[in-house]
Amino acid sequence: MHIERMLVQDLRILRSVELRLSPGLNVFVGANGSGKTSLLEAAHLLSYGRSFRSGGRDVLVRSGTDLARVFAEIRGDSGGTQRLGIERAGSSWRGRVNDTDVGQLSELFRLCTVCCFEPGSHELVSGGAEPRRAMLDWGVFHVEPEFLPSWRRYQRALRQRNALIREQAPEDWFPAWEMEMASAALVVDRMRRQHADDLGFRVVEAAAAILPEFSGALLSLSSGWKGEEEPVTLETLVQRLAAERGRDRERGFTRRGPHRADWTIRFDQVLRREHLSRGQEKLLALTMVLAQLSCLQQVKREWPILLLDDLASELDGIHQRLVLDWIAQRPIQVLLTGVGMPDALAEAGFSPRVFHVEQGRVEAHH
Repeated sequence: MHIERMLVQDLRILRSVELRLSPGLNVFVGANGSGKTSLLEAAHLLSYGRSFRSGGRDVLVRSGTDLARVFAEIRGDSGGTQRLGIERAGSSWRGRVNDTDVGQLSELFRLCTVCCFEPGSHELVSGGAEPRRAMLDWGVFHVEPEFLPSWRRYQRALRQRNALIREQAPEDWFPAWEMEMASAALVVDRMRRQHADDLGFRVVEAAAAILPEFSGALLSLSSGWKGEEEPVTLETLVQRLAAERGRDRERGFTRRGPHRADWTIRFDQVLRREHLSRGQEKLLALTMVLAQLSCLQQVKREWPILLLDDLASELDGIHQRLVLDWIAQRPIQVLLTGVGMPDALAEAGFSPRVFHVEQGRVEAHH
């Protein structure tokens, strides 16, 4: 898929910007603070309903206004076009598909698949489990229609069990919610496991292309339960929750389950992530992003859109070239930002569509 046209209104410093994008490589060039990254944010909002940058949601709306909008015409690889829009007013979001309001934003997100690598992506390696779990779940959401309702079902049961723990409720109040948790957890675990297995193959391919100095890439998933070597059945999960109840009461929350899942990537030469340099963390994070891209294409039969924020400052020249060579072999739409044109683009043979960004204004170079 690719974005043919995008309209951004009152997002951060962008007042009103209309872009006609190439289905291939699009480069946004400008000084720091000019609004380049906000253009990538606009595409990201259509797929996630949030920014990839830190900070509150309220700062997305341009100062002095009360409504930010993003509209895009997206063409699928099969040729069909969807008109997608998202806007934020006050503390609420509103989404539209083909000029019709959607009941849930997930209906919008499912139609726009975007993968992103940006300066904070190293948190996928060096940070806590939450961003890794979120990335995995976003992929499962796009390939398994039943994942989202199953995850919501699990979260509802988890909240109820935690409320019982906090209230010091009687023992006989727990089994019904633990059965509900275990039943939903089985579905969530199965879907995550399948997607992680698929990702594992793609990680090996991506690592061979952009991390040739490492070998033996292996993605491992921890489902969040204790004793994962045991057979996982509804009965065993119910038994685990009952056995953990006393300790959970002491801690004040449910300590184990899919809400504590995590994954890691190991290499033959580097067995612990703590041994990686910051540069290697970034490359490993990008490896995962490209693997996710390939995995989704395999299932959905169309390539997601790839966002690369300030690639030249995140990777050395050699690895920039390896990444761009990987991209050049695939029909992927890329939105890339930088303070200048990366030298590696010309070396890789790209003829990108270039946009100059200055103080929230965007001008296409022809």
